[in-house]
Amino acid sequence: MSRIRLAIYLGPDAHKLGPGKIHLLEQIREHGSISAAARAMGMAYRHAWELVDDLNRCFATPVVESAVGGRAGGGASLTPWGEELIRRFRAMEAATGKALARDLRDLDAKLALPGPGRARSRARRL
Repeated sequence: MSRIRLAIYLGPDAHKLGPGKIHLLEQIREHGSISAAARAMGMAYRHAWELVDDLNRCFATPVVESAVGGRAGGGASLTPWGEELIRRFRAMEAATGKALARDLRDLDAKLALPGPGRARSRARRL
């Protein structure tokens, strides 16, 4: 079955917002820290931190607030804007899927099915 993957390029610097960053935000909300979210996703902490930093620089209002570790324990949490960003992105994904559902079904109906003499290839064809 065909599927879509929504990616939005924001602002003059073309900051990319996609399902990966949104999933990271959801994991931060669930785990309360960037490092725990990164571990849950099998991602390096540095990469997760860079993604969060990119989101925070992209918008006028921060998406994630973090506290330095130590005796108080540190951690990270989503701002109200971070929560809204997740809601908006998921709504845009759903709307995009709904708008393109018929076209995707039509494309699926035209797919070549693997069979004798047809090698399955993951290579991209243009």
